[in-house]
Amino acid sequence: GAGADNDLYINQAIVFIEDAIQYRSINHRVDSKSLWLYRWYYSRTCQWILSLTITVILALAFIEEPSSLTITSDVRYRLPAWNPPCGLTESIELLCFLVFVLDVSVKSYLIGWKEFWKNKWLMAYILTLAVSLTDWIVSLSFFCKESVRIRRILRPFFLLQNSSMMKKTLKSINSTLPEMASVVLLLAVHLSLFTMFAMLLFARTKDNQQDKEWMVYFRNLPESLTSLLVLLTTANNPDVMIPAYSKNRAYSIFFILFTVLGNLFLMNLLTAIIYNQFRGYLLKSVQSSLFRRRLGIRAAFEVLSSLKEAPASAQQSCVSTGALLQVLQKAEMDSRCKQAIMRSLKMCSCDQLSAAQFQKLFEELDKDAIKQHPPSPEYQSHFMQKMQFAFGHPYFGYLGNVVALANIISICVVLVMDADKQPSERDDFFLGAINCFFILYYLLEMLLKILAMGLKRYLSYPSNRFDGLLTVILLILEIATFGVYGFPHPGWRPEFMGLLSLWDMVRLVNMLIVFRFLRIIPNMKFMALVVTTLLDLVKNLRAFAGILVVVFYAFAITGIILFKGAVVPLGNTRYIGNKANASVFSLWVNNFCIIFQGKKKVISWCSAHFQAEVIYCLLYVLFVHLICRWAKIYFVAWWLISSVIWVNLFVALLLENFIHKWDRRCQRESLSDIEYQRTVELMFRDVLEEPTEEELMEKLHQHPHLQLCR
Repeated sequence: GAGADNDLYINQAIVFIEDAIQYRSINHRVDSKSLWLYRWYYSRTCQWILSLTITVILALAFIEEPSSLTITSDVRYRLPAWNPPCGLTESIELLCFLVFVLDVSVKSYLIGWKEFWKNKWLMAYILTLAVSLTDWIVSLSFFCKESVRIRRILRPFFLLQNSSMMKKTLKSINSTLPEMASVVLLLAVHLSLFTMFAMLLFARTKDNQQDKEWMVYFRNLPESLTSLLVLLTTANNPDVMIPAYSKNRAYSIFFILFTVLGNLFLMNLLTAIIYNQFRGYLLKSVQSSLFRRRLGIRAAFEVLSSLKEAPASAQQSCVSTGALLQVLQKAEMDSRCKQAIMRSLKMCSCDQLSAAQFQKLFEELDKDAIKQHPPSPEYQSHFMQKMQFAFGHPYFGYLGNVVALANIISICVVLVMDADKQPSERDDFFLGAINCFFILYYLLEMLLKILAMGLKRYLSYPSNRFDGLLTVILLILEIATFGVYGFPHPGWRPEFMGLLSLWDMVRLVNMLIVFRFLRIIPNMKFMALVVTTLLDLVKNLRAFAGILVVVFYAFAITGIILFKGAVVPLGNTRYIGNKANASVFSLWVNNFCIIFQGKKKVISWCSAHFQAEVIYCLLYVLFVHLICRWAKIYFVAWWLISSVIWVNLFVALLLENFIHKWDRRCQRESLSDIEYQRTVELMFRDVLEEPTEEELMEKLHQHPHLQLCR
């Protein structure tokens, strides 16, 4: 009947609006049962269960054999790790697989078979599950004694396919690869040409004493290529040129030319290309997200215009405000946006909304999230008003910053004076006394600010929450110190009591005081701009971080499979030579035996210089001492992906975010009581193009499950 049809249209509109809010595709089944299943699948509970399952299956690598459950990674000191019995982790893994099977089944049903065959991600999902389940069965048939588990490398795929933004980011990276490949090829040509020059320059001669450069770095083609590749990372600089430089200073020209052309020109050119191309492809991806949002809103309008109570009009379709209010009350959306839309709807004098008016109402979704701070309390007393003015003034905050700086300087003076003293000679009276004074000032400052601003307004500022939390922790630690060790006095060096010694308590307090000094950041505009840029990257670029986790995880697992047990205890390492002793021993006690160490090796390489040191040490040990030349492929692949590509992508996103914030800072006046919170989509909002009416209607008529009335 008409009532059932109206309920269906209302539910369809609710789902389409929720799709628009989350930038989801609307190409799914729209019958009553499918809509209920769709909303259940995308409910917070189901998505939380799915996220928890992904976390659990990724975390299994830390307890599976070889287990990471040891305090230290040094094989000399660590106890035998606990390895779970066969079947324990496999049972947990099976439960995770069952959740994933249910996930892919629901997704496949909701989009329909026609759309399923077009969706490469879902097909890859099913293939990954099939391979993982097969490997799981093989593992049980070998009683968990198999050396290689393919499914462990495939686990990051479950994280990747669960995020639409991660898929878009990966697609943008994939589209950028052809442009990057041209510079990488140029880099390879640069490396090859200089390798040939090096082999000619440092060829073997009759005098063995003068052949150190040839013997150590340029003995043959693979070693020459490896030496210059490591030099490109600046890891073996200046070691690689010292033998030749000792023989003739003119040889330094070769290494200077190689470094200048490779590092200063080609690597920075690669950064520029990645920034330009990746920004363009990410912009296209965000443009498609905007189209999805507009399409979802228009689909909601079209189904609501089909309601039986809507007046028939040959001119144009329209939606009643009552029907839209009914949809808004049931739709899951941000309370700020919902209230703003309802406010606009009540201010509208008309009972019927056209398509343009309907779309304009939902433009609230595209606006910055604005956080308005609560008002300050209004005091009747003239004295309290003066107090409020004095302690709510920015100059009072500046005074607090000066006091915090004085506290830092006093701590530095005491640390310099006590640097060479033995613990028994150290007098903690002065440091304890000044800490007591400054902490009391911090407490007084916090209370006076709360008096001037009110508790709600005080807590609405992140800098105040940070400041207040550290002040309370410092006060608790100071009270605990006095309770255990008494008040400071000359010669204050009591014996160890309680959980921490007096010196440990004082050090902990001082570390928190140093950390509290970060409160000055909001008062320095340019520094605040830099910090907010970094915080926005942390909050909004979760897709980028997710792909980073995928890369780290895959390389860590691959490293464990390839190099587990490759570096063994060497006993007496003197036969290796002085140069490699430290490197070999360091790798022996911290190698790719377990996931923590595998990840630690990989994560360490994100720092440019330390990354280069690690690659040099690993290449030296694995190539020279273990005669494992094919290991170069693994390390060079990691260097290309992590340092050459991934770090440059991060720089590109950092530049885009910073430039965007800088432009907006120049255009917008500083409003002290308003905070603007941005997302990745809003970062490009000013340059996006609105889809036309024809494009939206054409796409709606292509919907595989929705039949429009017009």
